[in-house]
Amino acid sequence: MLAVAPLRGSGSEHLTRAMRSLEAAFLIGVEGVTELWLVRHADCYRDMVEIDDPPLSAFGREQARRLAERVRRANPAAVYSSPYRRAMETARAITVDVQIDERLVEVSLEIDEDGSLDFKEMPDVAAARMRAVVDDVVAKHTGERVVVVGHGAAIIACLTDVMQLEPGRLRMLPYYTSISTVRALGDRRMVGALGDTAHLE
Repeated sequence: MLAVAPLRGSGSEHLTRAMRSLEAAFLIGVEGVTELWLVRHADCYRDMVEIDDPPLSAFGREQARRLAERVRRANPAAVYSSPYRRAMETARAITVDVQIDERLVEVSLEIDEDGSLDFKEMPDVAAARMRAVVDDVVAKHTGERVVVVGHGAAIIACLTDVMQLEPGRLRMLPYYTSISTVRALGDRRMVGALGDTAHLE
């Protein structure tokens, strides 16, 4: 454990300035920062009947409702969504004014007979298209908060790219309606929350 000696007078002010400087380096409390909430769609797999483009399950609709309550309090400037039905229904639980972005689709994959996933889209390709989405949203919504509803693997590709990690190094799976945040200012990108599901608790 790191022990910090108690500071008095100007020493405490110095420490406060240092902490504010550290926060600013990670784009916390900085004017003009755009905050993106990357949201994975709600559940669509329980009692699934349609395979190609399934709607949300009853369980997923409740998740989306809880997400919407939380997101509305944050007053986002815009909501973007993948064109897939599960993402659209999640986004429309927040607002009817949803902007579709075809680049927000899931990473291309096939499901093998044993249930394993065979990814067809290369990680750098998925990261590049998600990076382009982030860049365009930041350019259009400078200094605002924006919600982007998409898919698990695509969100992982985006976060891995922002964190400058090698593909496969981010060992997480965003749960349904989880929120991961990216802060952006100019060319700078920082990750905030990862897979936040407080609204489901």
